[in-house]
Amino acid sequence: MRRFLRPGHDPVRERLKRDLFQFNKTVEHGFPHQPSALGYSPFLRLMAIGTRSGAIKLYGAPGVEFMGLHEENNTVMQIHFIPDQCQLVTLLDDNSLHLWSLKQHSGASELREENRFTLKGPPGSPPSATQITAVLPHSSREVLYLGTESGNIFVVELPSFRVLEDRSITSEAVLQRVPEDCCNRRSCELVEALQEHPKNPDQILIGYSRGLIVLWDLQNNKATHHFLGNQQLENLYWQRDGSKFISCHYDGSYTQWPVSSDNRQPEPLENLVPYGPFPCKAISKIYWQTTKNGLPYIIFQGGMPRASYGDRHSISVVHGSQQTAFDFTSRVIDFFIIFSSEPTAEFDDPSAMVVLAEEELVVIDLKTVGWPAVHPPYLASLHCSAITCSHHVSNIPLKLWERIISAGSKQNIHYSNMPWPIDGGTNIAPDPPQRDLLLTGHEDGTVRFWDASGVCLHLLYKLSTVRVFLTDADPNDNMNTLGEDEWPPLRKVGTFDPYSDDPRLGIQKIYLCKYSGYLTVAGTAGQVLVMELNDEDAEHIVDHAEADLLQDQEGYRWKGHEKLKTRDGPVRFEAGFQPFVLVQCQPPAVVTSLALHSEWKLVAFGTSHGFGLFDHQQKRLVFVKCTLHPSDQLALEGPLSRVKSLKKSLRQSFRRIRRSRVSSRKRRGGSGNASEVQEANAKFDQEALQEMELAPVQRKIEARSAEDSFTGFVRTLYFADTFLRDSSRHCPSLWAGTNGGTVYAFCLRVPPAERRMDERVRAEQAKEIQLMHRAPVVGILVLDGRGTPLPEPLEVAHDLSKSPDMQGSHQLLVVSEEQFKVFTLPKVSSKLKLKLTALEGCRVRKVTVANFGSCKTDDYSENDLAVLTNLGDVQIISLPFLKLQIRYPCIRKEDVSGIASCVFTKYGQGFYLISPSEFERFSLSTKWLVEPRCVVDLPEVTSNNHVHNKSGVENAARKSRNLGDYGEDERKSGRLMEHALLNDEKVLKEIQSTLEGGR
Repeated sequence: MRRFLRPGHDPVRERLKRDLFQFNKTVEHGFPHQPSALGYSPFLRLMAIGTRSGAIKLYGAPGVEFMGLHEENNTVMQIHFIPDQCQLVTLLDDNSLHLWSLKQHSGASELREENRFTLKGPPGSPPSATQITAVLPHSSREVLYLGTESGNIFVVELPSFRVLEDRSITSEAVLQRVPEDCCNRRSCELVEALQEHPKNPDQILIGYSRGLIVLWDLQNNKATHHFLGNQQLENLYWQRDGSKFISCHYDGSYTQWPVSSDNRQPEPLENLVPYGPFPCKAISKIYWQTTKNGLPYIIFQGGMPRASYGDRHSISVVHGSQQTAFDFTSRVIDFFIIFSSEPTAEFDDPSAMVVLAEEELVVIDLKTVGWPAVHPPYLASLHCSAITCSHHVSNIPLKLWERIISAGSKQNIHYSNMPWPIDGGTNIAPDPPQRDLLLTGHEDGTVRFWDASGVCLHLLYKLSTVRVFLTDADPNDNMNTLGEDEWPPLRKVGTFDPYSDDPRLGIQKIYLCKYSGYLTVAGTAGQVLVMELNDEDAEHIVDHAEADLLQDQEGYRWKGHEKLKTRDGPVRFEAGFQPFVLVQCQPPAVVTSLALHSEWKLVAFGTSHGFGLFDHQQKRLVFVKCTLHPSDQLALEGPLSRVKSLKKSLRQSFRRIRRSRVSSRKRRGGSGNASEVQEANAKFDQEALQEMELAPVQRKIEARSAEDSFTGFVRTLYFADTFLRDSSRHCPSLWAGTNGGTVYAFCLRVPPAERRMDERVRAEQAKEIQLMHRAPVVGILVLDGRGTPLPEPLEVAHDLSKSPDMQGSHQLLVVSEEQFKVFTLPKVSSKLKLKLTALEGCRVRKVTVANFGSCKTDDYSENDLAVLTNLGDVQIISLPFLKLQIRYPCIRKEDVSGIASCVFTKYGQGFYLISPSEFERFSLSTKWLVEPRCVVDLPEVTSNNHVHNKSGVENAARKSRNLGDYGEDERKSGRLMEHALLNDEKVLKEIQSTLEGGR
């Protein structure tokens, strides 16, 4: 009964655990999955993005980020900022409106939902009567105008969302105030657009889908002008002075209309089909931006010829004789132009175009010749090619960091030098304590280096392995080169490219040594590249070596993909990481494990067939070891084999079931009838057990058969300098763990530095451990005499770690999917175990050593195991005693890809993919926490709405207060000092006490 007793409660340890461990999901890195709406506030200089899952995200200056989530999880259709306020309104696809505010709490701003509202019509009215199609926040900041499918316009009060029925603009009222011939030809159907007059807030422009446009006087409740278009209306845009507006239409045309002072019927000034005369797609949105030189910028979405370019996602920019159609690789959701928002300015003078596409954010610099793209500091398109693996490196040395940034800056010469134009808010988070890198491998053979130190995941450098191999596409091809006379003048922009030239190029494993600058990457077709950092472009031959992992086996035939063909002769590489040797595994199966020891100049690699060791200094193969079991036929088919169909998989499954039944019969023996009865009983018992809900303590670890497929699959490789042969001498060693629960240990003889190039590295197998339950080995670790994990290669040499204790006895920790087991070295006798699956009913998916520091004192820290299970739980297990410290639910157990993508950091943080384009960052440590902390203050407003931004110091120091309440007197005063005083609570209290004293 001892197993059911609760262990002793240690209050000292419990307090220490509270000082060490705390689970927080801190920030989402990358590009929002399935964006659906875009909004921008020129007043706050903030951008908002809504998604199909009901999320809303606000972005400003780098580090300024906010996130909100609608409870309904419905698609966000529209986002509109309230003029001159820290508020915005969202419209969802269930026709509900939501008011959000940025409020200050504990010195930082937070995004909160203030109110929600659903527009309802009279009883019995159809849903279209109140289905909102257009939203106009009025400059008075008091009301919203809501256009509907029925043609009616409702007015709701802010912030209460109370419907002001007496101010509604019905379609009948509009038809009564326009000439009869217009009524006969056009009915007031769906409201397509609502625009406020830029100079007169008492007038709004109403656009109906069938082409009727009305200028409505709000004071007198009448139509002052009406305009008749010949085509279905898509959108409207006022010119800055209010003398003209422009309409865009379904047939790919746009029309410029004058607004005269008299009430006579206006005729269009210009009607143009930019890419005619053939039928064109609709122009869904348009801007007309004035400039000092007199030539306007005309910017519109769509309008391409249907027959030839109907599948393109384009936005065209026209400025005088210069015209470019920016071609995006994914659907354009929306876009906006950043221009001068000061009402005193005479011209728009646009500076940038911000485009939200379905898979990326693209910003175009309109001030620089050639209109180059701007490198974004956040919202990176992580999935520009599908992510296949991740690798995190903590605490990068400054020299390596600067060299990587230098290599990346040479790649970014085609980007604009414009400062990031969306710069609202102030980042008040502390500077990151160290420099961290997140490396992502991609399907197209690239590795991207991300600055993961802070809130913004910023791309530093991109490495491509394609140049080493011969592929169908030439890397020197330029997709953007156009002929001088080509029409339309398309230019590809953005980095999203979901198509890979060859799936065999995909990166599967990455290992970077931050001390030596060596990098090794391994791919889908058994390729292992070893690279070193070079600050200059170089041209050299990449040495090749082959590792035949089946050399001692007979009767096996590889049915998978072929290896990649390599280029002959010298290859030119850009500055950065340049490959100097290629190891090709045979058969060319996916590389499943990788380890690099830069001090010994060795790299180890494993596949589903075995593992090998390569000396990258002498460029020579040291040894290979085949781990293939005779029954591992699946391992010879490969992930890209055409033979591996659903039918074949089912056939193999039935064969395994049949084989297991036959083997069980042989073990039991006896007569046929008795065996059949036993088999039926066993089947019944098995089905009954599946239906019962067993308590975790009732589970058992089931021993797996050696005949299970992929038992030779190498899951982990590990280098260690430890006692392997006897307890008096330690030596370099290589450890390998397989899917069948086998651990191999090899003694290595590495020559000293002075004879390193003359003598070969020798290897000899010293140990082979077979776990009884045969569960896959997912981690191997050696603990020194103090029970501390051995330091990384070169870590001690750089004085960043204590020398390991080589006096006391070392211990070997083997982590399988089902249990943790400690062995003594060199005898390899079992010392301690923790049965995870038997007690918890889960399996280990990821494990790493993490250092946890106390938030109360800098003098205490400890090393523990951070473990992720197949249930999505994160567990922290102490070393060396294997005691479960704490457990947190982190990832949904149904999210298999999220669990598979998780990567832990050395200091108790982690990343996992919540979508193909987003990493969720979490922290297990109280000390290491990276999360947004920022302030957005309401800029000061004068009578002419002129904006004055306050300093960041003043923003951070300002106390929390309501950001949205301004009286009419303040708006009309125009005096900045008076405005500042009237918004200071202390001053207001002093004025109030003075007045009361005077009475």
